[in-house]
Amino acid sequence: MTHDAEPHNTVIDRTRLAELAERQRAVFAERNPRSQAAYERADHLFGRVPMTWMNKKAGGFPLYLDRAVGNRIWDIDGHEYVDFALGDTGSMAGHSAPAVVAAISERISATGGLTTMLPTEDAEWVGAELTRRFGMDKWSFSLTATDANRWAIRLVRAITGKPKILFHSYCYHGSVDESLIVVGPDGEGMSRPGNVGSPVDVTETSRVAEMNDLVGLERELAHGDVAAVLIEPALTNIGIVLPEPGYLEGVRELTRKYDALLIIDETHTFSAGPGGMTKRDNLDPDIVVIGKSIAGGIPTGTYGLSAEFAERVLERTDLDLIDMGGVGGTLAGNPLQVAAMRATLEKVLTDDAFATMIATATVFTDGMNEIFDRYRLPWAINQLGARAEYRFARPYPLNGTEANAAADAELEDYIHVALMNRGIMLTPFHNMALMCPTTTVADVASHHAAFDEVIRELLGASAARD
Repeated sequence: MTHDAEPHNTVIDRTRLAELAERQRAVFAERNPRSQAAYERADHLFGRVPMTWMNKKAGGFPLYLDRAVGNRIWDIDGHEYVDFALGDTGSMAGHSAPAVVAAISERISATGGLTTMLPTEDAEWVGAELTRRFGMDKWSFSLTATDANRWAIRLVRAITGKPKILFHSYCYHGSVDESLIVVGPDGEGMSRPGNVGSPVDVTETSRVAEMNDLVGLERELAHGDVAAVLIEPALTNIGIVLPEPGYLEGVRELTRKYDALLIIDETHTFSAGPGGMTKRDNLDPDIVVIGKSIAGGIPTGTYGLSAEFAERVLERTDLDLIDMGGVGGTLAGNPLQVAAMRATLEKVLTDDAFATMIATATVFTDGMNEIFDRYRLPWAINQLGARAEYRFARPYPLNGTEANAAADAELEDYIHVALMNRGIMLTPFHNMALMCPTTTVADVASHHAAFDEVIRELLGASAARD
């Protein structure tokens, strides 16, 4: 489908948007008195929530969970939601997938032993399966992808002797201090706005380039102080910013030219397929990081090393890889986590499951494009396998700074709360929809019907004219 046949110049009436948003928040409060009361009672939690990011609440307070199964969530007020957030990929396998629940139950009740500091045979199976999918030879486990990124950074600094890590502007690698750097108005690196308590100025530890800018990337690498380029192969937390043809190959060529390693974080881009973008696009990193989704909801992270890099690390007898060297955690690789990873990879997020999820996401993407065209909305959507996300810009931004500029918090919150009032849940941080193995085309149709209603209400008379 081409989007150039006619101008897309629908203008949002901001006064109407504010009025409708207030109306939807009032409906949300009326629908969810138990959630609101629970939030108001939470005096002993920092920010009233278990984690402060739960305060990204378009409705004025968060919904409280009762239960979740497959791609369905029920809140404590009894409302059912079609869940396209799926824990911001943490539940890409679906909530409480039966195979994962069985493996967890077996480990807890029959096999026993949750934290023992001993390996299990499941761990080797998981490592072999990750090698099949991503191509890395050796794997180590953590509890989060953030931890895996931190440990990978320590390894590359140790091996290269170089101090800095290079990132894409507006990347997402968890709460890694080094990654909170963006390209500033002057084209130079600066701390990402809102960065909390950075230990040093981020430019002391990091360099930054825009996605899809090989010239800028080479300029930063030419300083000669970069140990590794750590990237998502597509940006995923500022919309889905896809690589231009040849860009990722160019990144690999430049890292080799300037003797820097390449770390690819597939934590979100795993949606591209069973082996993420690494396998799908024949990428050749030195390290792959992945977390969240591969344990069906149990906290997990992993990093995989190429054979060559693993050998370089292990031959360094001066590095403490066993005790206090900074690349481990007591609970990492625990039997429960590993059992959940095996069940998820072996029985849930299979090659066949990905084929179905991606096909469903394609239906989602096509339907959103049809709505954008029908209402002449200057918005665009990108798809990355089983994941799709729209941005309030057309054409879709090509780098993180452009994608950030296309944000519209008021519009986003209105859409989110209006959809929740209609039984549809998107990830609260952005307009992302993810498919799990149980997401159906009928679920997608339910989203599109609700979204169409929300947009028609927003546009009012202009929608009727079009």
